[in-house]
Amino acid sequence: MKKILLGLIASLVFCQHFHAQDSDGKNTNKDIFHPTDKNIQYIGRIEKSDPDHLVFTYPGIQIRTGFTGTSLEMTCKIRSGYFMAEIDGGKPFKISFLGNTVVKLADRLPDGTHQATVTYIGEGYETLPEFHGFFVDKGKTLVPATNVPTRKIEFIGNSITCGYGIEANSEAEHYTDETANFYYTYAARTARNLDAQALVVARSGIGVYRSYNGPQTGDKVNMNTEYPNTLLYNDKYKWDFSRYTPDLVCINLGTNDTSTQGADSILLLNGFKQLYHQVRSHYPYAKIVLLCGCMMNGDQLRSAQQAMDTTADYAHQQGDTEVYRFDFTPHDGSLGYGADWHPSMRQHEKMANELTPYLKKLMNW
Repeated sequence: MKKILLGLIASLVFCQHFHAQDSDGKNTNKDIFHPTDKNIQYIGRIEKSDPDHLVFTYPGIQIRTGFTGTSLEMTCKIRSGYFMAEIDGGKPFKISFLGNTVVKLADRLPDGTHQATVTYIGEGYETLPEFHGFFVDKGKTLVPATNVPTRKIEFIGNSITCGYGIEANSEAEHYTDETANFYYTYAARTARNLDAQALVVARSGIGVYRSYNGPQTGDKVNMNTEYPNTLLYNDKYKWDFSRYTPDLVCINLGTNDTSTQGADSILLLNGFKQLYHQVRSHYPYAKIVLLCGCMMNGDQLRSAQQAMDTTADYAHQQGDTEVYRFDFTPHDGSLGYGADWHPSMRQHEKMANELTPYLKKLMNW
């Protein structure tokens, strides 16, 4: 039966009833609701050219819906990775689509109306995760999500924003998918603190002109080349910027540009200016904040700060007064480290506690 079911999903059979196995191995009649259902709300860059197989690569993708009945199941492509799920505002829990295509999010709830939020927490540029829909009790339905914030932030960043190694026990650990978790990053925490949506465009190792340990002359692929795309490293699908208009854009880059051999100061500045122009061209009324991450110190830190300061000054000289600067406190190990010397979960919490009041005042939120 299980193989038949998976075959049905893969064949895109748009039936309205689906027989799934519960945790006891018994067949339970379910109703399927496909990604096109009007009651499913999406936040983030998602490719919808195949409306029943929604593809995404960036962390922080959110899927929200309401549902009636006592249970909710989610279906994705196999090996779609890790997500954090929340039911009725309860404690978040991690789920995974590694060797499976259907995961139970809720069961044995009081029969009534409930809310669900699911957040993708990894980096999917290699696995290309896909969302295929939800299952509810037979005869029940999806209803509109009522917990979607109206405030909107866009975060552009690198491994810090992605949550690289945030669940690792020490700096001695190297990257694994299991210890990456966007949900606990400064970006996700800040958005929740401010009751705001968060659209994320971030990739570990990326810079405005140069990747980690890349040539000082720059890499052909960088945030400036990828920013227009819906999917990372795929220029076939261009992002429709009208689908999400943020009130605020936070750019946390420069750490990788200034890594190892250091950055070419002119190329670094030009990279920041180019990204500023891209962002401003799409969002003429958003406030833009250039963030200096917590992983830099010494010459590396001064180089990044100078490039950001000069970029902000440049914008002001052009008459754009809505570009700002903010520096996180450099981490010193007192709050531990994540994998490969990245910020720990406690460090991310500190960063959010620094950034939240600054943005709250800036935005009058």
